Amino acid sequence: MAQIPNLDNSPLNLKSFREQSQKDLVDILKNIRGKKCLVIDPKLSGSISLIIQTTILRENGAELRHLSAEPVQTDCTKVVYLVRSEFSLMRFICSNIHHDTSQGLQREYYVYFVPRREVVCEKVLEEENVHNLVTIGEYPLYMVPLDEDVLSFELDLANKECLVDGNTSSLWHIAKGIHKLESSFGVIPNVRAKGKASVRIADILNRMQAEEPVNSSDMVMPEINTLILIDREVDMVTPMCSQLTYEGLLDEFLHINNGAMELDSSIMGVQQEGKKMKVPLNSSDKLFKEIRDLNFEVVVQVLRQKATSMKQDYTDMTTTHQTVSELKDFVKKLNSLPEMTRHINLAQHLSTFTSKHSFQSRLDMEQTLVEAQSYDICYDYIEELIHKQEPLVTVVRLLILFSITNSGLPKKNFDHLRRELLHSYGFEHIAMLNNLEKAGLLKKQESKGNWLTIKRNLQLVTEDTDTTNPNDIAYVFSGYAPLSIRLVQHAVRSGWRPMEETLKLLPGPHSEMKRGGFSSSSSFDTLHGASAAVDRVADGRRSLVLVVFIGGVTFAEISALRFLSAQEAMAYDMIIGTTKIVNGNTLTQTYMEKLG
Repeated sequence: MAQIPNLDNSPLNLKSFREQSQKDLVDILKNIRGKKCLVIDPKLSGSISLIIQTTILRENGAELRHLSAEPVQTDCTKVVYLVRSEFSLMRFICSNIHHDTSQGLQREYYVYFVPRREVVCEKVLEEENVHNLVTIGEYPLYMVPLDEDVLSFELDLANKECLVDGNTSSLWHIAKGIHKLESSFGVIPNVRAKGKASVRIADILNRMQAEEPVNSSDMVMPEINTLILIDREVDMVTPMCSQLTYEGLLDEFLHINNGAMELDSSIMGVQQEGKKMKVPLNSSDKLFKEIRDLNFEVVVQVLRQKATSMKQDYTDMTTTHQTVSELKDFVKKLNSLPEMTRHINLAQHLSTFTSKHSFQSRLDMEQTLVEAQSYDICYDYIEELIHKQEPLVTVVRLLILFSITNSGLPKKNFDHLRRELLHSYGFEHIAMLNNLEKAGLLKKQESKGNWLTIKRNLQLVTEDTDTTNPNDIAYVFSGYAPLSIRLVQHAVRSGWRPMEETLKLLPGPHSEMKRGGFSSSSSFDTLHGASAAVDRVADGRRSLVLVVFIGGVTFAEISALRFLSAQEAMAYDMIIGTTKIVNGNTLTQTYMEKLG
């Protein structure tokens, strides 16, 4: 099965969007005649693999290598570097070129920056005296379709850069990516933003539209009706909770990267000692599309039912006389056998984690933290984890959840846990603690918190959640409705106005605006169910909402949005944009620097 996702069923024509990115890259290669060595920044290789097959790159005369400090080993006389605009990568390129020069190798060098060139990088090339040997260009890849309804800007550190480093360059990148979408699909008339970064992106987007207007005159109706921008900072509770959907759990325990997992082949039932296998996970796999958003408890039942049904069909085949049409149906079912085997193996492997007592007790503790009613129990539990030297990322994740839901820790407790943590894991982690404090994720309590009010107003905790036939988004965490998705739910139904008071309790400002001369079109505020027929795109498709998370989104939140979109009362489709797909561990790790 191809790793490049099939985008045929996307609510937006993402296929043409991806084809343009393919064409841009092929044009770069075609313009450099003859054989060339394409040296790719390792962080970009995942994104590139979702855009174009390596066979196409080879057909265009490219030999493929990864950029590293080591010299490039190739017979080609033309070397093309495809890199992000990062200072450290310039050092690698300079070192490669210096090595070639010292060896008397005559080569042509090309550096293509993704998505755009930066003065600071060119300065390094100048200082190292290689600028005159290099031809510089840009490959404007601002976002990558991970699946038919998910776009990623592939900005791993956007959350930490904004909250800790004060580096907001990612905001321009995100706005530019959205503006590129508007060039293809029309100016988005309604924009709702919550959080400091989101409000800023909305402003940059307006400025871009003023400076490089998207021509909307020939479009009867823009394809995307509403853009909702949400900062991860607005809701740091959700990613710190353990996801309980199938795809969410796969990411928590086995880590999905660019729509694929790399696993020991033994997990997939292939007995090859020490061999790794790449397992693609996207909607091209029909069974995965069916079960990815379900609560894991339900997935096990679904797989069991499908296996039983297949077994019954096989028994019928061998014991009764079958018509040709029945034989054909049976063979069709057999075609799905590899998918069945793949997911039974994965589910079985996941069960080895989810059945552990430590996992169950952590889930109970997360529920207690979210309910924010039993301070002492939570405090003792985290202190015990520190003394047992449980993985640092697990401890910090719960500590962040504890701090946010209590609006910080009393000074005495704060100082004590901080000291215990450094004693237990090493004083080099003081840099991490400073990062967390700077980001407001771990702090001293200064006033009474408002988490209980937010939880009540947005009905974040639901009793007796039915995970088999869910009627609310809370099924993705077995009882906790993700705050971020509750905000989207309200933003789509009635805009920000009716919930002003609750929004003020959450971090950062909010804004709401109409753009692009479409303010006379029927307002999206009225969009529920049948009354929204007027808001349909001209060809009868449902209206489209683009929800963008600045700082990352979890698979469980994506599942919750898909669940919302599938409800009868909702008359819209959703596309999700994110700086990166994250989970509690990967998000926490971006803050985990060590001193020295």
